[in-house]
Amino acid sequence: MINIIQFAICDDEPVMAQKISDHLSRYMDENQVTDYLVSRFLNGHTLLESGYGFDVIFLDIQMEQPDGLETARLLRQRGFCGLLIFVTVLKECVFDAFGVEAYDYLLKPLDSGHFQRTMDRVLKRLKQQAGESIVIQRGAACEVVLLSEIVYCEVQGRKLYLHRTDETVVDYYGRLEELARRVDRRFFQCHRSYLVNLDCVRGCQNGQVMLSGGMTIPVSRLRERGLIQALLTHMKERDF
Repeated sequence: MINIIQFAICDDEPVMAQKISDHLSRYMDENQVTDYLVSRFLNGHTLLESGYGFDVIFLDIQMEQPDGLETARLLRQRGFCGLLIFVTVLKECVFDAFGVEAYDYLLKPLDSGHFQRTMDRVLKRLKQQAGESIVIQRGAACEVVLLSEIVYCEVQGRKLYLHRTDETVVDYYGRLEELARRVDRRFFQCHRSYLVNLDCVRGCQNGQVMLSGGMTIPVSRLRERGLIQALLTHMKERDF
């Protein structure tokens, strides 16, 4: 399930920015997608100052400095890991787009068919990402964390700590309840401070959840029965 999709349009021509916005609104309406927001920026400076909390950015190339390519480079250097789509009249810049991991390259004037095909791919990618990973925002940077790599999550104070299968830990400011809404059914909240990946559970006894690798985390008495039921259900679903 995708949360609200955050789009950004950065183009120094207001008329062109409106056309992109119209194409986007028409596509989303036709595909009955209502959970999305669109932010518009007239130059790279304001986009770079926005905090980059976007899933998809439509970016013009021909702008005053920083132009679109330089803006894209700075976004990547500062940790932006969303989808970049260039919208430009410059066919010759297509190879430069590879250097900043552009997702697609749309030529002006916009072709409705090409725009639709691009957005079909965009929604498919976002659905895959929503089911397989989460994006952690850490200041101005972000990091994609695969759900399959998370063994368990714990909250201490205002920080969340994601313990991964390679024994590394990712920490960021957030709430466990909000994280629980973003992950899928393989995760179960076994304690008010812990969320566990059921794929990694090896047993449960004496108020402790035994995990792969020999780790243990607490399970509250009131949630122990729920954990066992969730584990049995998960094992049955995983077999199909």
